[in-house]
Amino acid sequence: MHEASLIVDLMRRIDGIAKAEGARRIVGVSVWLGALSHMSAEHFAEHFKRAAAGTVAAGAWLDVCVSDDLGHANAQDLVLKSVAVES
Repeated sequence: MHEASLIVDLMRRIDGIAKAEGARRIVGVSVWLGALSHMSAEHFAEHFKRAAAGTVAAGAWLDVCVSDDLGHANAQDLVLKSVAVES
């Protein structure tokens, strides 16, 4: 499942950022979803909520931008734009 691998990779990256920043928790996550990522903002939010449960990212607010550009170089990707941390 393509979206599951995107979420697993995202959570790995978020965890790495939290550790690098010495964060107590992640309070917000901003992502860009490519047009061919097979996820709507709502679908992404459901996946994120499940993946973040029990982690430093549990309860983080989400800012999700969904592209409609099928020809974009990252059309199949989920791009992490920013992470807000609480130290």
